[in-house]
Amino acid sequence: MQYYGAFYRTALYPLLQRIDTYLVRWLGKKHKRLRPMKKAKVAWRRITSQDPRLFTHWAWAPASWWSR
Repeated sequence: MQYYGAFYRTALYPLLQRIDTYLVRWLGKKHKRLRPMKKAKVAWRRITSQDPRLFTHWAWAPASWWSR
């Protein structure tokens, strides 16, 4: 991320979004009550608003991703 982000940061955005998608999917698998995608997304928004620097790749991502 340091190397490619220095020259072409926007190329990393699809990769970072994919990581977030995998994390939401994992969240749904880990907690049965979050199996419906809508509930998992609500939980995801809550997590990102409570601790916006939980994962290091979030420092690279635009804040607009978290509001989805």
